[in-house]
Amino acid sequence: MLAATLPPLLLTLKVAALGTLLALLAGVGLARAMSLRAFPGRDWLDAACTLPLVLPPTVLGYYLIVLLGRRGVFGAWLLETFGVSLMFTWQGAVAASAVVAFPLVYKSARAALESVPRNCENAARTLGAGELEVFLRVSLPLALRGILAGTMLAFARAMGEFGATLMIAGNLPGKTQTLSLAVYSAVQAGNDGQANVMVLVISVVCMAILAATSKLVKPKT
Repeated sequence: MLAATLPPLLLTLKVAALGTLLALLAGVGLARAMSLRAFPGRDWLDAACTLPLVLPPTVLGYYLIVLLGRRGVFGAWLLETFGVSLMFTWQGAVAASAVVAFPLVYKSARAALESVPRNCENAARTLGAGELEVFLRVSLPLALRGILAGTMLAFARAMGEFGATLMIAGNLPGKTQTLSLAVYSAVQAGNDGQANVMVLVISVVCMAILAATSKLVKPKT
């Protein structure tokens, strides 16, 4: 049973890691832009960034198909230009994981960056530092704990992604079948023993991540 659990577990870790990395880059960048100054429509943009937290997974999957499908807004361009299709591939699963993980990174990063004392950033500016240098040498180090905590939660969320992944990547054993999809297949097949092992594995991994996150955000004494 453990041998059958290993392939979907390794795929899940790869998909979740890459999806979380994409979410981290986009989330921190957008959080920085949102935390600098107010602009018209900022609240609406913030709501759009948070939307994947509350939308049903099947709706997210539908949006991904509209965007990344072979006839989608971006997917058709990928297919015509590079001959690449994300449908029913593990790369499509990465896209789904990135979308569901993004709000957790974004909200944590924005809260952490907005808590950075402005006088520290302004002092760096008066010494001649540019905005990128201020971010990398002042803002990011001070906000790092909050960003890392959000990233770890996002990774745990990406590991458990199911609905959007099923719609865009399918449930192909050995190709796109992540651990959550493997659990679904085992239950559908009546293989309760295999399902129990897989559920235990993913539960232990996610609990370890949550425990580490709790320790990370615990105030220093």
